[in-house]
Amino acid sequence: MKKLVLSSIFSAVGLAAMAEFSFDFGADVRIRQEIYDNVPGLPNGGVLMDSVRGKCNNRIRFRPRVWSEVKAGEKFRLFTRIIDEFRWNVRPKNHATEWPDELLLDNLFIEGKGLFDGFVDLKAGRQDITGYCGLDHIFQDGTPGDGSRTAYADMVSVRLNLEEDRALDIFAMYTADKNILRLGDDDSRRTMTGIGGGSSDDRDEWGWGAIWSAYLNPSIPYNVFAMQKNTSSFYRRGEKNPRTQVNLAGFKVVPRIADEWSLQFEAMGQVGENGDSDTTYGWSTYAALNWEESTERSVRGFGSLAFHFMSGDKNAAEEYGGNGAWDPMWYRGACDSEIFLYGTHYGTAWWSNMYFAKLTAGLDFGHRHKLMAFTGPLFAAASDGMGGGDGSYKGLLSRVKYEFPLIEADKDMGERFEVFGHLICEFFNPGSYYESSKPAWFVRWQIEMKF
Repeated sequence: MKKLVLSSIFSAVGLAAMAEFSFDFGADVRIRQEIYDNVPGLPNGGVLMDSVRGKCNNRIRFRPRVWSEVKAGEKFRLFTRIIDEFRWNVRPKNHATEWPDELLLDNLFIEGKGLFDGFVDLKAGRQDITGYCGLDHIFQDGTPGDGSRTAYADMVSVRLNLEEDRALDIFAMYTADKNILRLGDDDSRRTMTGIGGGSSDDRDEWGWGAIWSAYLNPSIPYNVFAMQKNTSSFYRRGEKNPRTQVNLAGFKVVPRIADEWSLQFEAMGQVGENGDSDTTYGWSTYAALNWEESTERSVRGFGSLAFHFMSGDKNAAEEYGGNGAWDPMWYRGACDSEIFLYGTHYGTAWWSNMYFAKLTAGLDFGHRHKLMAFTGPLFAAASDGMGGGDGSYKGLLSRVKYEFPLIEADKDMGERFEVFGHLICEFFNPGSYYESSKPAWFVRWQIEMKF
């Protein structure tokens, strides 16, 4: 593996040196306001926060990014991106992230496609990992600790295109809890991988794995994968939490059963150990029936009925938690809900101990206009007592999202400037798992400009 990666990198550098070069650059600015209240917290303190219910928050976030790329022929490119994000905190009123806050190196990678007569694709450096290889329930955010400001990991990935419809992806990544490639006041540094609740700043992560992608027949694509994630030991509220190692294996299959209908099924299992030599384990499944209208009309409907399960552990409220809960790997972000980004009990965006039945419906209308809504009940896979109640029913979660364009660029004319946005509303009506029946809600509007 090591020789293959090094050989691919050196060969890519040599080929790039003989190609014609071109340069491009651009920028984008994202402005969003988020208002939320009564986000489910933790009773009696806990892993993430001290409050049983999160207090009302109202903030406006500004995230400018500047990027550049150098292309060498049709096969190579060097991409870099620098970002900042600062906030106007309306409530509670403070200036913790005033401009200029800190400048971060968000992306810096070299990419080579179709090397060795199309046999090898290579990508090495700091890069976003969201949806890597189509495994959305494993790869979402390498740096969940700073919200959606960044989503990177320092990573090397190699794809071997063995046949037209068969490929093997091999990757290795490392994510430090503190980004050293930055400029700014040390007091404004954020934990990148930390799980909150007063954790220290040394929770580094690293991992590697392999993903096989192929087709059983032209209408049944599938993936088989195996990977490992390691986490260094860290301190939380003065107590040392041991290092962990998680080994994962699983598969994903997405058969198309009709022109407008498809199924999706995933199954994954985990086994590992922590620094106390305790064996850990977990499992997760996902099943969905998806519909997408195939029509030439400007208005098209879509929908799905899905079920997502992640194992839990009834001992999660103990000092270091139990050993049977699902480790979300790099599936940590606002995947199904913005409310539960902060209210997953076990850490920031730490999706675990949950099963969720979800009904989704929506419309695509016009160019880049999209309206989507879902609703469904959530349950705890294990009654761990983290919500303060005596039941396993977490509650009913509902969400509406509308995406829209304001100014569209004519790509055929070489235009780049465009403005688009979205509006999100979420409502969570808690059940017997929680100590209180007081509902939680979240609202966001966002405008993004690309230059």
